[in-house]
Amino acid sequence: MLKKLGWSVFLLFLLNQNGFAQLPDFTEMVKTNGVAVVNISTTQKPKPELPDAQKQPPLPEGMPPEMEELFKHFYNNPDGGNGGRGGEAQSLGSGFIISKDGYILTNHHVVKDADEIIVKFSDRRELVAKLIGTDERTDVAVIKVEANDLPAVTIGDPNKLQVGEWVLAIGSPFGFEQSVTAGIVSAKGRSLPGGNYVPFIQTDVAINPGNSGGPLFNLEGQVVGINSQIYSRSGGFMGLSFSIPMDVVMNVVNQIKTTGKASHGWLGVQIQDVTRELAESFGMKKPQGALVSKIIPGSPAEKAALQIGDIIIEFNGQAIDKSGDLPPMVGVTPINDKATLKILRQGVEKIVNFDIGLLPDQAGKAEPNKVEKAKASNRIGLTVSELNPEEQEALQITKGGVLVQSVGNGAAKNAGILQGDVILRIGNDVINDVAGFEKSVKELPAGKSVALLIQRRGSPAFIALKIDK
Repeated sequence: MLKKLGWSVFLLFLLNQNGFAQLPDFTEMVKTNGVAVVNISTTQKPKPELPDAQKQPPLPEGMPPEMEELFKHFYNNPDGGNGGRGGEAQSLGSGFIISKDGYILTNHHVVKDADEIIVKFSDRRELVAKLIGTDERTDVAVIKVEANDLPAVTIGDPNKLQVGEWVLAIGSPFGFEQSVTAGIVSAKGRSLPGGNYVPFIQTDVAINPGNSGGPLFNLEGQVVGINSQIYSRSGGFMGLSFSIPMDVVMNVVNQIKTTGKASHGWLGVQIQDVTRELAESFGMKKPQGALVSKIIPGSPAEKAALQIGDIIIEFNGQAIDKSGDLPPMVGVTPINDKATLKILRQGVEKIVNFDIGLLPDQAGKAEPNKVEKAKASNRIGLTVSELNPEEQEALQITKGGVLVQSVGNGAAKNAGILQGDVILRIGNDVINDVAGFEKSVKELPAGKSVALLIQRRGSPAFIALKIDK
């Protein structure tokens, strides 16, 4: 063992002597680009009439409770190490200059609701910035200061990044300006709760509160992303950091500079991943694609005659491996452009053409009401009841469905069905009432996965159910 270890160390020494296997030297990159990174502080006048809950960013509906603590935007750092300003609220973050005439990029959540934005440069100058525009969906903000001949970064292509490649961040964690941290690209194209339109770059670069809005550089000194989110149980760095790719960022920036706001493409479907069990129920050889669980009324998807249960496997010729691949592709496509989907419908591939729509604001979801009477279906362990018109309206059910009153031991419980779920489909059968539900349950095959379409807290989803032989 010692001999093996000795030879390993000796080989590493020889490699280092010959210029191989050495860690990168970031010193010149930091000297060149550090001057283009700025510290951003904001003030917001107190609004005592607003309850605290309304000052917090909304969490995505359906996020598991444990995830609410794990995924955090890191802003509103108390005092930022600089002390308060007359009792006004402060936010502390980072940003970087993209043009000599004063355009600066940062995160939407850094400047959200700010009454004043102050930019502090590496030479200690402080200037008040004007908000040009922000986009909450991608968490990008464009601000501008009145200045000339400012040092600007070079924008790189995040699509050329490779997993394992070295990257570097410069920012102001906890108010410590011009802090430099480095790491590698851990993954690309990550989908996060509340970030459906961003294929995040995941890194292990140390990012903490105050790094928000700062640049992520590649080894060529080009900015490939904006540091935006962390995955943390403590609120601090735990080895999982996420950055917005610059191709997504610059698409938003160009729209904001041209029209003052950003628009995103829209298909009008709710989708989910195809699990191994669901793939079996749909007769697929392997899990892939985005499974359509809901069609939004009046959407491009409805006009294109997409159906619930369709599995989208390609968008404009690009393969869809996971459901999270689809929203960013649609989101960056210009409004009214022609687009093509390849779908799998009941085992048959079809081509669907549609026009990209404009993403509207999302309406709030209603909470389910209680019901009084129910009938039992003991084969899968469910007690269900029909919905009256008031309940359908409250649950946003346009037609049919049965409400789960109780879940006993059996296949339904094993599949994860919960009290309060609404069952809309079993396999290819649309469930309109209890009688239809009972009939479909009796015909369920044993030992084979069948897809059930349910609605939970206003969101539809497919669940694979299997009855033991």
